[in-house]
Amino acid sequence: MTVVRTLDTDTIERIAAGEVITRPANVVTELVENALDADATRISITVENGGLDRLQVSDDGHGMDEADAALAVERHTTSKIEDATDVDRVETLGFRGEALPSIATVARLELTTKTAGSVGGTRVTVEDEKTVEPAGRGVGTTVEVTELFSRLPARRASLGSPTQEFGHISRAVSRYALCHPDVRIRLIHDGNTVLSTPGTGRTDAILSVYDRSIAGQSTEFASEHETDAGVISVEGSLVYPAVTRSKPTHVYTAVNGRALSEATIRNATVAGYESLLASDRYPIAIVTVTLPPERVDVNVHPAKESVRFDDNEAVATAVEQAVSEALSGRDLSRRAEFSFDGNSIDTERTSAFEDVSVIGQFRELYLLCEKGDDLLVLDQHAAHERITYERLQEQMADAIESVELDPPQTLSLTPAEGATLDEHRETIESLGFQVEPFGNTTYRVTELPAPLGRVADGAAVQDVLDAFLAGEDPEDPRDALLADLACHPSLRAGETVSAEEAAALIEQLGACEQPYACPHGRPTVLSIDEATLARNFERPNTRFE
Repeated sequence: MTVVRTLDTDTIERIAAGEVITRPANVVTELVENALDADATRISITVENGGLDRLQVSDDGHGMDEADAALAVERHTTSKIEDATDVDRVETLGFRGEALPSIATVARLELTTKTAGSVGGTRVTVEDEKTVEPAGRGVGTTVEVTELFSRLPARRASLGSPTQEFGHISRAVSRYALCHPDVRIRLIHDGNTVLSTPGTGRTDAILSVYDRSIAGQSTEFASEHETDAGVISVEGSLVYPAVTRSKPTHVYTAVNGRALSEATIRNATVAGYESLLASDRYPIAIVTVTLPPERVDVNVHPAKESVRFDDNEAVATAVEQAVSEALSGRDLSRRAEFSFDGNSIDTERTSAFEDVSVIGQFRELYLLCEKGDDLLVLDQHAAHERITYERLQEQMADAIESVELDPPQTLSLTPAEGATLDEHRETIESLGFQVEPFGNTTYRVTELPAPLGRVADGAAVQDVLDAFLAGEDPEDPRDALLADLACHPSLRAGETVSAEEAAALIEQLGACEQPYACPHGRPTVLSIDEATLARNFERPNTRFE
């Protein structure tokens, strides 16, 4: 009996559509890329119920005539390539001819379009069948998508809540708004304008997605790097390292105009900041790379979410040098770390900090202590962070102590951060935060956690949101969030600690379940024995031998 069979056309199209369109954000991305390919200067995205009920993308691009519009919703029809050789040198964001027909396979699609040379417009509707009729519209294209996945109930049921799905949409739109700052982009959700960029350059785009403070601490850059295979252009905006985030999700990357999360560029950008960043902090940066199309393969993922360079090292070098040069010459440098032959305390042995005596504080960051024949160096921030973290864990069974702010602190959140706040509000409030909308992208922080009596910084809200945005979903998400939260109220570099306070800190650290590392895994204490000192001073023996 034959068990291998040829699939019918409808089944083939549904399978193919399922690879391209997996959630509402994919629809938005495909339609925004089509608008950019049409040289649009204005793009408006309207979303209802997280895209589950309705999505509409409207642009002022060059539009299509009736014949092209009718053909555009058919599979594998495109104006962007002619044959297989063009796939190796794609210069547009779309090229497969799959976007519109894939959407039409899993939803009801209505396309209205008009070119500058035509008298009237055209409306193409694809539901059970395709219909084509005249329609009124200015030059450009509008695509409206409804009933998404209504014919695929299992796919529909697998989607997240409307808030979750809108979070994906807002992140996708924010990426394109920052990477295409000369295009006016507006995002509307359930009647409210969530994001609106003026199309007047990079600084204004950052201002729209973030706020005036971050935009004012940014610098634009552009650089070209000659290689044997052509020029690699790198440009964008870098926010100064005084403003950082706890996750790399705020490094926005684009390749030949395609906004996507690209690891090579992202890692090279972070490397370009060099020692200006703490090891656990990441910058806010927008970096776009332009290179000959034959040097990058964009046809490696069904939803075009990744690319492959023919020379990763060349791209990484170009980006790192461009970022480093853009930041050099500014008053941002920090002293290089002094390397000393010290060893981390053995975490297997029992804590005995009650035998430690405080010598003093060094550089308002390290506590120097004596323990028998050893010199101990404590990182006051890491040590206090561990104490705070374990105290927060103890408090988690009950409500975390928080304090009311009078007046409340205002905070600007990106559209993606705002959607994430709504989605995870219960967990965030369990950490001691109370945050409420205050118009557009502005929020009011009315309560902050105050573990050990030290009030957290309002910016801690953004670190908590970043953990969710980075896709971190441990069994108990609160534990990972507590590690980030513990950082903010803890002692920082530059804070003076008296001998009495240092002794109390060491006593509290010794009582911790795991006193030898902060909640992020960095050591809290280094031990330098006298033999190590003698060796480094080239002494033949210690003073006791």
